[in-house]
Parts: sequence; structure tokens; C-alpha cells
Amino acid sequence: MASGDPLVLGIETSCDETGVALVRGDELLVDATASSMDEHARYGGIIPEVASRAHLEAMIPTISKALGEADVDLSEVDAIAVTAGPGLVGPLTIGTSAAKALAIGLNKPLYGVNHVVGHAAVDQLVDGPFPDRVMALVVSGGHSSLLLVDDIATDVTELGSTLDDAAGEAFDKVGRLLGLPYPGGPHIDRLAREGDPTAIRFPRGLTAAKDQAKHAYDFSFSGLKTAVARWVEACQDSGREVPVADVAASFAEAVVDVLTAKTIAACRLHDVETLVIGGGFSANSQLREMAAKRCAEAGIDLRIPPIRYCTDNGAMIAALGSAVVRAGVAPSNLDIGVDSSMSLTTVTV
Repeated sequence: MASGDPLVLGIETSCDETGVALVRGDELLVDATASSMDEHARYGGIIPEVASRAHLEAMIPTISKALGEADVDLSEVDAIAVTAGPGLVGPLTIGTSAAKALAIGLNKPLYGVNHVVGHAAVDQLVDGPFPDRVMALVVSGGHSSLLLVDDIATDVTELGSTLDDAAGEAFDKVGRLLGLPYPGGPHIDRLAREGDPTAIRFPRGLTAAKDQAKHAYDFSFSGLKTAVARWVEACQDSGREVPVADVAASFAEAVVDVLTAKTIAACRLHDVETLVIGGGFSANSQLREMAAKRCAEAGIDLRIPPIRYCTDNGAMIAALGSAVVRAGVAPSNLDIGVDSSMSLTTVTV
């Protein structure tokens, strides 16, 4: 980090976390988060209006907390970065409105950036700048995306994505099926460590030969979720007790097998020697273990940030904003909108 690097304030509000962070260069000064997860748990999923109201209430306190912890005055900020998409429209609108107000009030440039690309960019705060070319697998409740990154600020190519349920979404749905609390991901991960991942052979979506030409790097977990539901139903109909730990382990094995196999294949095809995995689902222990094993076998350097940076946070947006500013990308207009389905090749609006 150079002392002359710009100080970037990042704001993240794509779903249920209000994240605010300050980054200078590749150094994280502070990362403050307020979550409304508990308010959604009783509904078994995110309620956009509840999330929007929570962001509205948490925005100023979270910004104040971040500035206080970093001992930084708002006037010292050089640029504002905010998630402009993808995500939920209401929460995104709260974040961008706050960012626009700050940009106008401080007379500082505004950068609307991509949430998914931010999940990859945050690793630079932990493991340092990326090499010239990296592969990024971003897996979360709403996204399962495979990105070829030649420049995190200006040159990102989407190789594949989820065609239906994302990995984290499938985990939540299977968790509900097994009677686990929301969100299901952490509970399935815990149970999977107690079960046998080879007990049940669940299907691997889009891995058949007929799918390779069109969907070599795409993901589909809806069929897997249905297969788990049918297996559990058949077990119950026969009067047997459902072996929950084995179901969890076998289901998780099917998900991470597909994710890692397709990602390693993409790395080999594109001569990539560094893989970055990010997003909320990258906290999954089976994914981390299988990715480490397969990367070691393929001679690929694996980078996964600590779990605290895997879920949505302001650090990922400030990190991407910092990269964009240092790359000399033009600021966004103050009338930018939000895009719930933003293309992953769009780094900055």
C-alpha cells in the first residue's frame, strides 16, 4: 500500500447485511456490519421490504461506527463505492441513495460496482494483489458463478453460472426439507461432518456428456434438490428413519463435486494457475476441503478468504472500489439506477 492511495468508503446493501468499510489501497482499515438475519429467520427466507427497512435504520449508525473505529473523518474519504447490483431492488436502492447523498455532500466521486465481482476482489485485502489472470468461483445464496479475471477492475469474463438454484439456495431448501433452522447451510455443513458422503449417490447436474457442449461451466442444483426430496419421501413412506447426517453429507458431496470439477476443468482450459473462491457458500467446509485437494492435484494455487469475508460485507465493495479507482476508471453518474440482474461482465456502472 502506498501512502498516496485513495481512501475508499464502501457500502453494501444487496440483501440483508448493511456493510460499511474503509479501504486504502489493499489495506482494510475497518469493516462494520449490521445484519437483519434474525428478522427473516421466522419467515424461512429474506423478505425484501423487511431488509429495506432494516438497511434504512442501520445505515447512519453503521457508517458512524466504521468512521469511529477507523478514527477517520468523513472529509478524509476520497471516493464512495456502493453495490449497484445484482441483488434485491429495495435494499440496493437504500444503499445507492445513501452513497449518492455522501458523494454530493462531500463532492467526491461515486462508483456503482458489481456485488458478485466484489466477492472475488475482497481476497486482495487478505492475500495481496491478483496475478495477471485468475479464476474466481463465487458461490452464495443467490449466485453460483465462474469468472475469468484478467483485471478485477476492467476485464472480467463470465464463463458459467447457475441455471436455477444457486448452491447456497439449494442448501437452504434442503435444510428446510430436513427440518433444520434457517439458514440451512451452516446446519447441513455441521451434520455433513457426522455423516457418510458416499451413503447415497445423488445426481450431479449438467455433468452428462450431452450437457458439456452448451453447459460445460454452468451449474444446476434444482434437480439435485428434487432428488433429495424424493429420497427422503421414499424413506419416510417405507417407515424407515431418515438418516439425516448421511443425507446431508451425500447432498453436500454432490454439490461440491460439481462446483470443484467444473472449476478445475475451466482453470486447465484457460491456463489459469490461481483460483479464488468467494461468497457465502465458500464458508462450507466440504467445499474448502475438496477444492484444496483438487487444486493441489492440479498444481493450482487456491485462495479463499477467511469466513468473515465470505458473507456479504462492506470490505468487498470497498476493495473493488479501490481497485477501480486506482485503475483510473471513470466515476459513475449520480443518476445511476440499480440492477437486480446486473451482468457479471459489468464491474462498474
